[in-house]
Amino acid sequence: MFMAVESTLPTPVRTPASDKDAKALQFIEEMTKNVDSVQERVLREILSRNAETEYLKRFSLNGATDRETFKSRIPVVTYEDIQPEIQRIANGDKSPIFSVHPISEFLTSSGTSAGERKLMPTIHEELDRRQLLYSLLMPVMNLYVPGLDKGKGLYFLFVKAETKTPGGLLARPVLTSYYNSDHFKTRPYDPFNVYTSPNEAILCVDSFQSMYAQMLCGLIMRDEVLRVGAVFASGLLRAIHFLQNNWKQLAHDIATGTLNPKITDAPVRECMRKILKPNPELAQLVIMECYEENWECIIKRIWPRTKYLDVIVTGAMAQYIPTLEYYSGGLPMACTMYASSECYFGLNLNPMCKPSEVTYTIMPNMAYFEFLPHGSSTSCLVNLAEVEVGREYELILTTYAGLCRYRVGDILRVTGFHNAAPQFRFIRRKNVLLSIESDKTDEAELQNAIENASLLLKEFNTSVVEYTSYADTKQIPGHYVIYWELLVKDSSIAPTDDVLNRCCLQMEESLNSVYRQSRVADNSIGPLEIRVVENGTFEELMDYAISRGASINQYKVPRCVSFTPIMELLNSRVVSKHFSPDLPHWNARTSPFSTLHKVPQIVC
Repeated sequence: MFMAVESTLPTPVRTPASDKDAKALQFIEEMTKNVDSVQERVLREILSRNAETEYLKRFSLNGATDRETFKSRIPVVTYEDIQPEIQRIANGDKSPIFSVHPISEFLTSSGTSAGERKLMPTIHEELDRRQLLYSLLMPVMNLYVPGLDKGKGLYFLFVKAETKTPGGLLARPVLTSYYNSDHFKTRPYDPFNVYTSPNEAILCVDSFQSMYAQMLCGLIMRDEVLRVGAVFASGLLRAIHFLQNNWKQLAHDIATGTLNPKITDAPVRECMRKILKPNPELAQLVIMECYEENWECIIKRIWPRTKYLDVIVTGAMAQYIPTLEYYSGGLPMACTMYASSECYFGLNLNPMCKPSEVTYTIMPNMAYFEFLPHGSSTSCLVNLAEVEVGREYELILTTYAGLCRYRVGDILRVTGFHNAAPQFRFIRRKNVLLSIESDKTDEAELQNAIENASLLLKEFNTSVVEYTSYADTKQIPGHYVIYWELLVKDSSIAPTDDVLNRCCLQMEESLNSVYRQSRVADNSIGPLEIRVVENGTFEELMDYAISRGASINQYKVPRCVSFTPIMELLNSRVVSKHFSPDLPHWNARTSPFSTLHKVPQIVC
């Protein structure tokens, strides 16, 4: 059992900004000092309230609420293990399967073995629990960045696709659920947490109109903006790219006080009527800053009072750090919280640290947490207070909504402790190979896409000898790049550029619905690219790996690459480049279950 040690949290630069902040910070201290007792209470509450559920009865828990009985009788599960029960709930079964409280909706995430969205059952009170964690973020930030009540936050926030199950339950992303809730729409005024974006723009069902209105408001209120952010780093870069493409029309609207006629959403037009007034001086400033091709430091140039960027830059988002540094002039990047569709986990108690040093302190009141040492059997699980510094673990979760010993799929490394609460660095999603934004493509899915695309080469007596990939995020939006080495058996009938372009599209059609939605509806991923390399390239790749100490007997071609020398070798051998010529098939009717139906008003 780990004994509490001195907190690793750096000394705050100032005292709590208000009595409200002081109470929130005291709550954090109490939770992190009493981790094990809080965890025991949480497990006892979850098991006692759900004792009469079908799931717990199945394992003969018989009302027991202690850890020993729970661990000896309840198995560790994956999504596939509980999918039949989730299907029943989706189809309208209202019996207490996982929770005695009614399932209020499903929260969608990605990452099943088939690559489709998972449906995570949730209950209404989870909104209160998530709101509690949100309420702790600004009190922590106020310790490190003074004066945040003297301005506003420019945050680009969006709703995404939602469906209804045959049983009538909504199925939507967790943030879409939150933004559409009264917790967000009727949130009490807080001077430390005021946004430039009106609710009408955030909740607009059209992504272009939503982004346009939010950017326009951000420009109009430029002198008030103290922080700029989005949920993910990729989302903030999309906003900058949007400004690059639309600054002329935005400047026109500001100069004339008239709104772009493409903005047809009535609530957005009404709220913008109150905000938008003629301001030729501001319009000229926007023109001067955006006219030149040099966009270095554009965030600081347009929003000069910005103190930091509020974006997630851990895990797959780390690839965007250099681009954000370029656009922001090196502004600090704050990763404030760690959350998923299954549960909100914790927060960063040192939010102004370097991106490479981000750690999250899991709040023990959010759920019951167990940790599987990476590479070990499920018999080796340890409690939250028992993890060891330096070790990597897979997160296992038991929630108030009824998930029991559920494998989230996140790999975390323990970096230290705040009081008795472990602090974790997010390392990666288990088995994820490629990711641009919310998409997650694993090796099996990429292999399947390659196989499907290579069928188009058969009539040309051509096959794919080897392949690898990487997520190219240098351009906005980022896109998948696949390197192919081909065996062309008859050069007189070699596949044409058109055929190879169609191979790109066939690969996209083979990828999961999350990827295809990002391509079609969200425009957050660009067309997939195939780069054909010279014959012998992958043999050179192996020679390079062996020269660096790899075993010739154990060498396997990496299916995803990012190491600069390898990238340079591959790119120096490229003989042709090909892009998907069209969008893959996707519509909002598509869901994890083929029987799900569209909500009358879809948000994308």
